[in-house]
Amino acid sequence: MYKINSPFVLWFTGMSGAGKTTLTTVCTSVLCHDVEILDGDLLRAMLPQKLGFSVEDRTLHMLRVGALALDFFRQGKIVLVALISPLKEIRDEIRLNFPKGQFLEVYCQCDFKVLVDRDTKGLYAKALAGEIKNFTGIDSPYEPPDFPEILVHTAYQTIEESTDIIFRELEICSLVTKKGC
Repeated sequence: MYKINSPFVLWFTGMSGAGKTTLTTVCTSVLCHDVEILDGDLLRAMLPQKLGFSVEDRTLHMLRVGALALDFFRQGKIVLVALISPLKEIRDEIRLNFPKGQFLEVYCQCDFKVLVDRDTKGLYAKALAGEIKNFTGIDSPYEPPDFPEILVHTAYQTIEESTDIIFRELEICSLVTKKGC
């Protein structure tokens, strides 16, 4: 278990199926603090003004999630965002709203073949067949971060190994301390 030393945002980015939601859930389970999870898929369904998957709609969705993260952060909460967030420029813009060192980008890197193999819903197959338009990484861009604070290779690491990497970095940044709650 980890004690929180100050509020922070972990912004998990990566392609569909890279493990963002899984890692946010596991990270939440070891934090001794009030945590808000902002999952892109769930928020897309809940927020008013239903958005599509064009670059413009994705940008608006990212900015909405960024505004929610900032609101929770200002309340002193830990915020874990699981969002494909394909556009580097928008991720960088959102980062500017947070104090230095309290917004950490977690890049869930995963090989394309593994993403396709993991895809239980068949979304990649449909996108590759042209049945789904504007699918990130197929016919819509995904721009990986150049210098994420945390990089996990979810195709090769276990969930536990990836979680250990995340918390090691949080400890180095003095955002958490390992101890019982």
